[in-house]
Amino acid sequence: MYSNLTDLISTIHSKHDFSGTVLVKDGEMVLDLNFGYADRSEQRKNNSTTRFGIASGCKLFTAIAICQLVEEGKFSFDSRLSDCLDIDFQYFDKEVTVHHLLTHTSGIPDYFDEEVMEDFEELWMENPMYQIKKLKDFLPLFQDERMKSEAGQSFHYNNAGYILLGLIVEQASKLDFSDYVQQYIFNKANMMDSGYFTFDSLPRNTAFGYIDRPDGTWRTNIYSLPVKGGADGGAFVTVVDMAKLWDALFNFQLLSEAYTNKMIKAHIQVDESDFYGYGTWIKKKDNGVLKYHVMGYDPGVSFHSAYYPETSAKVVVCSNKSEGAYEMMSGIEAELKKVSNV
Repeated sequence: MYSNLTDLISTIHSKHDFSGTVLVKDGEMVLDLNFGYADRSEQRKNNSTTRFGIASGCKLFTAIAICQLVEEGKFSFDSRLSDCLDIDFQYFDKEVTVHHLLTHTSGIPDYFDEEVMEDFEELWMENPMYQIKKLKDFLPLFQDERMKSEAGQSFHYNNAGYILLGLIVEQASKLDFSDYVQQYIFNKANMMDSGYFTFDSLPRNTAFGYIDRPDGTWRTNIYSLPVKGGADGGAFVTVVDMAKLWDALFNFQLLSEAYTNKMIKAHIQVDESDFYGYGTWIKKKDNGVLKYHVMGYDPGVSFHSAYYPETSAKVVVCSNKSEGAYEMMSGIEAELKKVSNV
């Protein structure tokens, strides 16, 4: 049934010079394919246990952490930012809530506004990336800026909002954000090869992120991103671990069924068929959900992953290049649609 899928993935790899790992799990069918190098200098190949950065893909982890703490009664989705965080935001709307932050409708200023900035590396000219080690280190990038819009007025993808959610997790749990995620999400989901690692002390079998230049040369992304990822992005996972995350979420190992349903509810409509829940994108078809999915892009990172509720199929595409994951994901989905009506 899936004889064409391997050939298709190989074709996409050749066309786009894809570097990374692809995992497709659909019933008893498991397809795991690897391309390119985790370390080009040493010609160390990517494999099924290679750790990849996933950029904004880990906003899902932040949303799960917040939902866990709401379920514990630490605060509510309607709690105001000012009630959850002992930090002064002089120009922020006092009505910004946890729900607004989760759904990118808070209207707060972002530290990287994609509408006015094109190069993520511009951020580090005045704020060196090697000084960004903890969530609070992001605050000077947006804390004293004025609101972009009124709270609840519109959807505007916002990384700063997820930094604030991570700080809320830290204040409510008394743990560093990365420690909380490791203990209450990664460990519970048996994601033993995933974590928030610093660029200057990466564990074995971690892929370096590569930025290719037009002249054929390349460099790693070590000077392009914060030294350690946070609540808005920057965790490292394996494709196997990411599939475990989807299983743990939809088997209610991380949240109760009621709170899982709150999290994956289509809270905000972004366009005709695309919606946003808490930390996850939702694509609908007819009156049902086609997929829940997450994605992430950074210099030297591209990532897509999805869970398809009709079949419980899972797809994970991790790449250690700035592009390629979208093309790979789109091709796989088109083929899956042919054989299983995904």
